Amino acid sequence: MNKPIGVVGIISPWNFPWATPLDEVAMALMAGNAVVLKPSELTPLTALKIKDVFARAGLADGVLQVVTGDGSTGAAVVGAGVDKIMFTGSVATGRRVAEAAANYLIPVVLELGGKDPMIVLEDAHLDNVARAAVWGAFANSGQACAAVERCYVQETIADRFTKAVVAETKRLRQSGDKQSDLASMTSERQLRTVERHVFEATARGAIALTGGERIPEVAGPFFPPTVLTNITQDMEIMREETFGPVLPIMTFKTDDEAVRLANDSVYGLTASVWTDDIARGKRLAERIDAGTVMVNEVLYTHGIAQTPWGGVKQSGFGRTHGRAGLLELVNQQHIHVNRLAMLPDLWWFNYTPNAGKLFRGLARRFASGSIIQATLMLPQMIRRWRERRTK
Repeated sequence: MNKPIGVVGIISPWNFPWATPLDEVAMALMAGNAVVLKPSELTPLTALKIKDVFARAGLADGVLQVVTGDGSTGAAVVGAGVDKIMFTGSVATGRRVAEAAANYLIPVVLELGGKDPMIVLEDAHLDNVARAAVWGAFANSGQACAAVERCYVQETIADRFTKAVVAETKRLRQSGDKQSDLASMTSERQLRTVERHVFEATARGAIALTGGERIPEVAGPFFPPTVLTNITQDMEIMREETFGPVLPIMTFKTDDEAVRLANDSVYGLTASVWTDDIARGKRLAERIDAGTVMVNEVLYTHGIAQTPWGGVKQSGFGRTHGRAGLLELVNQQHIHVNRLAMLPDLWWFNYTPNAGKLFRGLARRFASGSIIQATLMLPQMIRRWRERRTK
């Protein structure tokens, strides 16, 4: 049976301050737990609104608590005696959370960064894939852990694909009003990370076909959607999480090379493969090291509640969402009942040569899981019971 863990501490990020913690809070409560929610210090009011929504829905006082503050508040949550931690955020902070939790032997689920690759094969529908690449890279100004941060295109279609991507990118509107496709970055700090990655790439020969530098005449941390070519795999833009509106494009020759490039990362959150041959796409997907691999889809699978969500390698471990996520929020208890309480178990004392022979047979046949194999042991089992009755 499954039993509630107790109190779940949820430490959530700033980039999806409503959806990410709300999912985890709802599942933790569904599993019978109490919750302490610590939002990012950049988005505390959204978490307070989540608490208000549950209160208006009739949740009992004290079952959901919200504590606001910076990293020291998150550390206090870990040290306060919660029974499990669900953390979403950067690799660096996730590592510190895991280290702190280890001091108390508190289990953790970590959903960390991503450097998610998109593989475009030569038989993909180029116009549609270009639109997908633009949305996957630039939605939320690229501030999504599942955003497309590396694009690998089969070299025979690379020029046509890149032109289509540039054309789609130039149609995007960026401003602070309601008609905008892209708004600003969340913070100056995040914008500086994007600038550093782009400037390092262009200094080493990358070409910015769109964007490439912040918009000086616009107040605030605005960075335009940027398409980069002439990229090499060793550039910072292909190694570290950028978390901004940048789409670097590289080419490949063979499927094996595409898989090698996609897997050449310390991250493994999501990936996508684009092809008209679904069987081929699935074969490649199975070879990619990522928690979620999509064929002809991108980015949004976090919004599908029934699918598990999480990564491998430095993208973290454990799962949220779906059955796998729900099982992270319970302790599984096994209850074994012997309905033949009047009979002693065959492996109890005393041991005899016949007992040893029986045990070897049980190890070979009974443990096989086959009823037929197990029934072959009945004569020896009966002799053992009779032997024990004479002792």
